[in-house]
Amino acid sequence: MRVGGAAEWLLEPKTLDELAKAVQAARESGMVVRVLGKGANLIVEDGVVPGVVVATDRLNLMWRPDSSEGGQALESLLDALRLGQRPDARLAPQGREEGLRLLALCGATHQRLVSTVMELGWSGLEGLVGVPGHVGGGVAMNAGGKWGEMWSVVESIIVVDDDGELRVLRREQCEPSYRNGNLGTKVVAAALLKFRPDEVHAVKQRTREFLKEKNAVQPVAEWSAGCVFKNPDPAVSCGRTTGRLVDEAGLKGRMLGGAQVSPKHGNFIVNTGAATASDVLELVRIVQESVFERFGVQLEMEAKVWRAEVDGARAPRG
Repeated sequence: MRVGGAAEWLLEPKTLDELAKAVQAARESGMVVRVLGKGANLIVEDGVVPGVVVATDRLNLMWRPDSSEGGQALESLLDALRLGQRPDARLAPQGREEGLRLLALCGATHQRLVSTVMELGWSGLEGLVGVPGHVGGGVAMNAGGKWGEMWSVVESIIVVDDDGELRVLRREQCEPSYRNGNLGTKVVAAALLKFRPDEVHAVKQRTREFLKEKNAVQPVAEWSAGCVFKNPDPAVSCGRTTGRLVDEAGLKGRMLGGAQVSPKHGNFIVNTGAATASDVLELVRIVQESVFERFGVQLEMEAKVWRAEVDGARAPRG
């Protein structure tokens, strides 16, 4: 959203081993650990965010594992790391219908991932087109929308566990749900993704159609955190999505300072150029109160909020 303050400490690991050591060292020092991907799904308060922010931008390798490794690719990756070896980050010269797996570190972008599998003619992730963020965040929150979710293609993941160790988790060990990878305090380090073969032109066509539809109804090119709220239980909202509830409450286009409820989609708050985090969070509160007063529906935040301190004190919440 391009709002908010500064990090007290910022670490930028470039290997999975450095990632694990950074998380473990911060925890052992009693510091709060926050993982920063591309900033999607995130609102940072004005002021200084206490603790350690670990940025994943440098952990952006992505490659096709050897087809002989199959579902053991993550174990092979960990073995190589323990031996001090650097994995080959090139896409292996395999046939299009071989393997059907892609191994991505947590800092690989959704955009690059979607583009890569589209060119291979691999299906399963077309619905993530236009969704900002990194693979790590996408796995942690099960990013997606009505066309599909990240965990629909996740076979297994590497996480930094609560003891600061790198370990492999299978999909069945995680039990992901709507907008939740169900990982608790574990930090996503890498993911092994498995796809379905299809015709290249068919995958490209679906991807382009999804993006065209998103561009028509969502502020894809504007500064936002993506959808601010989760969609409520249809039984509670009479089948209305959050966007529709906000629209029917007359809030689309509502402004506060430089923050605005998007005129395109009621579940997006955008920074029109000079918004502060306080503007954004106060507008969030107004939307929640207005929708509850009108429909009796309590909107639950989907975007995460990083609380900050100002001169040693808690920052105002807006």
